[in-house]
Amino acid sequence: MTNHLDENTTNSTSSDTTQASSHDAVKADRHKVRQQKVKVGVDAKIAAAQDEKGILLVLTGNGKGKSTSGFGSVARAVGHGHKAAVVQFIKGTWACGERNLLEGAGVPFHVMGTGFTWETQDKEKDTQAAMEAWLEAEKLLKDESINMVLLDELTYMVSYHYIELERVLTALRNRPAMQHVIITGRACHRDIIELADTVSEVQPIKHAFNDGIKAQLGFDY
Repeated sequence: MTNHLDENTTNSTSSDTTQASSHDAVKADRHKVRQQKVKVGVDAKIAAAQDEKGILLVLTGNGKGKSTSGFGSVARAVGHGHKAAVVQFIKGTWACGERNLLEGAGVPFHVMGTGFTWETQDKEKDTQAAMEAWLEAEKLLKDESINMVLLDELTYMVSYHYIELERVLTALRNRPAMQHVIITGRACHRDIIELADTVSEVQPIKHAFNDGIKAQLGFDY
């Protein structure tokens, strides 16, 4: 009797194993079919996207990480041997880890240098500083030797009317054909968004600062 029970149990286990193996094989085949369809779609899009041009990328929204993303793109460009330059608006008085690194890799920085506008509380001074930084940006936006320009926090300069919108749009439209430009900052003007090739909006879900955690060196700046 015991032998029959053991044999039945063994047969049952073997059958379960076979069924499970067959089920896994079916799932694997279905997955392969789905991925093959995805590949066909991706390959078609790659084949259709053959144009090359300088990209205008806007990184906007109220979430954290816009400038960090912009600096990441600059690092990528430099890593490929391209020439890049950075113009920073607003954050000029803070230490900047990205600047420490990228200047050492030959990336020029032009910094507004007045700090946050809610700290200066001097519109005339801020406007003058913004225009000085923008004049450097205009030079870069005419320089065919520069592959990428990061205009960090430029959106605020337009929102606060420190720099004329049309002047910004003109410089962006007339830049070298293969020059990439990245603009960061909240509340980007709709005309700049309309002109851009790629726009990403970073939205906040949670932020440590709202829980009383201060900005920290090496992580936030």
